[in-house]
Amino acid sequence: MTLQNRNKILTETLKRLLRRNALPNLKKIVNKTHAADLSRVFSSLSILQQVTLFRMVEDVDQKGILLSELGDDVCINLIEALKLEDVIPVFEDMPSDDAADLLDKLPEEKADDILRKMKKEGSEEVEELLGYDADTAGGIMVPDFIALREDMTAGEAIRSLQKEHMDVEMPFYLYVVDEYGKLVGVSSLRQLVVVAPDTPLREFMSTDVFSVRTDTDQEDVAKLVARYDILAVPVVDDTNQLMGIVTVDDVIDIFREEATEDILKMAGTGADSIETQSVFKSMKIRLPWLFASCIGGIAATFIISSFEETLSKVAYLAAFIPIVMGMGGNIGTQSSTIVVRGISTGLLDVRDIWSVVFKELSVGFLLGLTYGILIGTVAQVQHGIFALGAAVAMAVISSMSVAALVGSMVPMLFAKINVDPAVATGPFVTTSIDIIAVFLYFQIATLLLGL
Repeated sequence: MTLQNRNKILTETLKRLLRRNALPNLKKIVNKTHAADLSRVFSSLSILQQVTLFRMVEDVDQKGILLSELGDDVCINLIEALKLEDVIPVFEDMPSDDAADLLDKLPEEKADDILRKMKKEGSEEVEELLGYDADTAGGIMVPDFIALREDMTAGEAIRSLQKEHMDVEMPFYLYVVDEYGKLVGVSSLRQLVVVAPDTPLREFMSTDVFSVRTDTDQEDVAKLVARYDILAVPVVDDTNQLMGIVTVDDVIDIFREEATEDILKMAGTGADSIETQSVFKSMKIRLPWLFASCIGGIAATFIISSFEETLSKVAYLAAFIPIVMGMGGNIGTQSSTIVVRGISTGLLDVRDIWSVVFKELSVGFLLGLTYGILIGTVAQVQHGIFALGAAVAMAVISSMSVAALVGSMVPMLFAKINVDPAVATGPFVTTSIDIIAVFLYFQIATLLLGL
């Protein structure tokens, strides 16, 4: 059974039991279902039904997972509807980084109320994390980690782990610090158990440690973890003092968030429209993005109008406008998508701008040559005019070549001046290509047909 079918069956079952008020059966299913699966159901339930199901979850850990997996709007509305005594134990039990993420999304007054009611030790850790920007390593790090002194022996380290570090997240890496708490090395659990018990950590630890600063952007952290295939990365302050770690589960969330954000921006719908429930709010987000398309369309109509005399003499020229614009727009979108994705994953470097642009221009030209000959042949056979076929072919070649050039160069230039390259795609690239394609088509046709 696919995940989609399983979610559909679960949703229908829970809704049916809620309608029948079959609370015992409902409670049994809720507590047998993983919170991540349960979260998929919540968006299709009323707020009262959400509160009912949430209170039925007996495991506090599962309640925390459920809140973390919910969409922003659903989560905020649910927490607002719950009593403080319902959510305080959940926030106290959650990892500090997850609790900080949730509190950062809540209205300030509600977040302050929760922090005041939490146990002092847990609230202090969360407040410290809230002091960092949400999209930095400091904002997503876990302050609970294993740090051992470099003069400690392997035997002492093992005993310390058994006594004091049972609940610490990501115990696979043991970070080694000096007497001032500064990061000096790292060891794995395997290394710890294979050496002689009286061997000091400084003798077998690795001093080549990948670390990030607290103000490092979360996307750069994710790229580092992905590039070197590590399960966690330590976070240090300006003095190299170990502050926390970012684990691979957070990195997966970062990649998902960043990919979704880039795709939405490239589509010209803004970075958060998926979470938008209000029709008017969604419209407000998309309105400025579509303005570029509107202006571009108006510009294209002026260009076409300026060649009105040409069209009146050879009306069949109009039949090939959509295909010339469409082929250019498609190759432009492909090039820009490849470049934006390459930049966001670190596979492309903005310093290689000319090699990237030249490659995409070459691809665009060869594809334009292929389809230009094909479409030009169709035009020549259909109307029996060689000059028309040549004009259409050259227009397609020019349009697709320029589109590949613009689609690859604009995101690279945006990245070079530290502007999010995702905003360069969508309406901006396709609109500019449409204008250029129409202009080139009529110029070439006018010249070759002698109009």
